[in-house]
Amino acid sequence: MKKKLRIGVLASGGGTDLQSIIDASEKGMIDAQVVAVISDSKDSFALKRAEKHKIKAFFINPKGKDSQDHDKETDKILEENKVDLVIGAGYMKILSSCFVKKWYGKLINIHPALLPSFKGTNGQGDALDYGVKIAGCTIHFMDEQMDHGPIILQAAVKVMPGDDRDKLAHRILDVEHQILPRTVQLFAQGRLSIEGRKVKIKKGDSWKDKYELIPDVLYPDGY
Repeated sequence: MKKKLRIGVLASGGGTDLQSIIDASEKGMIDAQVVAVISDSKDSFALKRAEKHKIKAFFINPKGKDSQDHDKETDKILEENKVDLVIGAGYMKILSSCFVKKWYGKLINIHPALLPSFKGTNGQGDALDYGVKIAGCTIHFMDEQMDHGPIILQAAVKVMPGDDRDKLAHRILDVEHQILPRTVQLFAQGRLSIEGRKVKIKKGDSWKDKYELIPDVLYPDGY
């Protein structure tokens, strides 16, 4: 039986991106399983999602700690659970340089905008306020700068005339829930390689041929 990729998820909020990975794993869409969920917020619903699916859930209290000490606790949990890939899924804490350096190439993040535009915590709202006609989401390897590392997959979403932030964010989130599990599977298949700023994706199967696509969404090569 093929060994499944072991995933650790860092999440601060509701955990819908986490849920998309759990669902894909349980449906057999990805050769991976979430083995640990870590949050810096004790009220994060992501922890409850983990518990519901019998996944180990950890709250690390950030109070009174510097970033490096906090991340040492995170690293210890990931190591103890033999994690192969770490995913930032709505994780609002800035990771320390030491942590990112150690996990580089095995650490990915999802962002609700088309990077390098609209970095930060309000990507959807900032894009809408700027007046863009196309928005979307990005999955990238994390490096030491915020929302900066090499891009793996992006998908573009049309901005509609009646959009407010919540409407746009909801449509982007639907696409996040597709390209995040897809990225996990690409990693599990060993199809990703980092070459400078670029991520090369080896040829192979396509989810465009396997699963339903959302109308009016532009999916990238490699999806």
